[in-house]
Amino acid sequence: MNIKKVIYLSIGFIGLILGAIGAVIPMMPAFPFLLLAAYCFTRSSERVHKWFIETKLYKSNLEDYVTGRGMTKKTKVRIMIIITLLMSIGFIMMGAVPVGQIILGFVWLFHIIYFVFGVKTIPADL
Repeated sequence: MNIKKVIYLSIGFIGLILGAIGAVIPMMPAFPFLLLAAYCFTRSSERVHKWFIETKLYKSNLEDYVTGRGMTKKTKVRIMIIITLLMSIGFIMMGAVPVGQIILGFVWLFHIIYFVFGVKTIPADL
């Protein structure tokens, strides 16, 4: 195995661990870390990638989004709330840097617009 694949594999497992923690802790997002893990596992090992996409963590958090179906309304709202809370902390901490607040405000606005209009809303499985 070459060094590039080892690096991807290592970053993938770090993303998987952080994503698993984020699935349990409400203030930590799971989605971006699991997406990072999927990306890295795809480039590192076919066997690990196949294992990852069969896990419950992947199926409940990423599968619908990765396959292009979209996200449930509950998932979208949860992600937007977490993004808003975390960016609010950064916004408050940048009180002396108005340019930083403006940039952070635009980034926040882009995230909200993306999740409302760019990600398809699918019905929740009953």
